[in-house]
Amino acid sequence: MILIGCVFNAGGAFFRWSVHRDMLRQVSTFGILAAGMTVVIITAGIDLSVSSVLALAAVSFAWLTLPHGWPALVAIPAVLLGGAALGAVSGALVARMRIQPFIVTLAMMVFARGLAKVVSGGEKITNYVPGPGGTEHVVALPRIFALIDHRILGGELSIVTIVFAACVLVTWVLLSRLRLGRYLYAVGGNQEAARLSAVPIAWTLVAAYAFSGLLAAVAGICQAAQEMQGDPETGMGYELDAIAMVVIGGTTLAGGKGSVVLTLIGVLTIGYLQKILSLNAAPEATRLMLTGGIIICAVLFQRGKRQ
Repeated sequence: MILIGCVFNAGGAFFRWSVHRDMLRQVSTFGILAAGMTVVIITAGIDLSVSSVLALAAVSFAWLTLPHGWPALVAIPAVLLGGAALGAVSGALVARMRIQPFIVTLAMMVFARGLAKVVSGGEKITNYVPGPGGTEHVVALPRIFALIDHRILGGELSIVTIVFAACVLVTWVLLSRLRLGRYLYAVGGNQEAARLSAVPIAWTLVAAYAFSGLLAAVAGICQAAQEMQGDPETGMGYELDAIAMVVIGGTTLAGGKGSVVLTLIGVLTIGYLQKILSLNAAPEATRLMLTGGIIICAVLFQRGKRQ
């Protein structure tokens, strides 16, 4: 994809660091979701609820910090705990009730989106806070909003990109260095063999979905800071982008194989594809068709390697 960018460079625009910086910032939220999705897919599951959990987290974070004035050190843990709790509920339903992950997370997707609208009253939560008698007054945005949406190194790197890199690192440690990571691969590879090997399957599945919900909440906080508001409609369709990034990277939907490093490759592939098409003024329809074609090619390539 980088080679394609070098060829179709839009008059040399592709060679400017600002293009790569902006691309990284744009895909960071999707990448955070994809990191959590990788853990779930390795267990042979799927999490369709991440976009709605993101929206709920964005609304909750804005609701706590703007009209209610909670400090960031209290609001952020509360929002993260809520995201992890929703994910844990999905994992418990999959593990204990033996309901298909697709059905469970589809239901959670609808539930979390509805809850986001309940919390926000169906409206965007901004720094225009309702006052007595139907009046409104403007409150200053908390410093945490500017901090998350800030750039460092002379404006050359966004904080949200660093958050994305930290999430990738934490996911890599989880999958590669912890016992839970081995459990996740075992459950995804062969659940019956894992059970006979005394792997705590239920606990492992709950942990996987809770981790996905946690990272979705992280993405929601970043989304709220970037948009400077909590929008209950934000993140629509993000779950499909996250799944696409995981699959393009090479993590198999059958479970038991993959890594977050491969997902990082998928995130960058999609990010550069979108940026190159944008630089060359390609219509949105072309972008969607090319993304779909790349997903199919990635799946066919995986199947060819297994055969």
